[in-house]
Amino acid sequence: MSNKWLDWAKQIHAISQTGLAYSKDVYDKERYEQLLRLSTEIFAEYTDSGMEKIKLFFSKETGYQTPKVDVRGVVFKENKILLVKENSDQRWALPGGFCDVGLSPAENAVKEIKEESGYDTVSTKLLAVLDYHKHPHPPDIFHYYKIFIQCELIGGSPSMGVETNDVRFFSESNLPELSLNRNTESQIKLLFEFLRNPQKETIVD
Repeated sequence: MSNKWLDWAKQIHAISQTGLAYSKDVYDKERYEQLLRLSTEIFAEYTDSGMEKIKLFFSKETGYQTPKVDVRGVVFKENKILLVKENSDQRWALPGGFCDVGLSPAENAVKEIKEESGYDTVSTKLLAVLDYHKHPHPPDIFHYYKIFIQCELIGGSPSMGVETNDVRFFSESNLPELSLNRNTESQIKLLFEFLRNPQKETIVD
């Protein structure tokens, strides 16, 4: 779960970014810039990222601050779940990533599954919409909504993508080391509940 300092720093950053986007008063803008510097210093002090890296992240953010959207494709086969091994940390995750502009969440899930695992799928059901900070993910400077969409396997064959180096199906009792920024063990186990009970209602935090 998120630390209080992280929540406060995010709120300060969101307020400062919105103020800089909409304020017309030069003195107010100076105050918002001070708040932006303060939030940057807090993130740099309490995370592994240095000041310059934090500034680089924030320099790409403009306008009204909103949560980022991460979509994950959920594919079952013979009572096992599809996971891919990430190049970035050599740990396992559901295929997925940030939603691309121009594609729906379902289209993004199908695209990510194909690119990261080689499998062809069709989307069948929205399983869950979860708030990153209500689950045991590592602290992160941004706020994410995570969308989990079940997809049916219709073809293709396992192949690695640009960001992945292994593709496998895992049983619930034999999960590998997970990439916790992307998905947690409790989330994977939640998804298996939908396999056992296809009538289970969509979960929303």
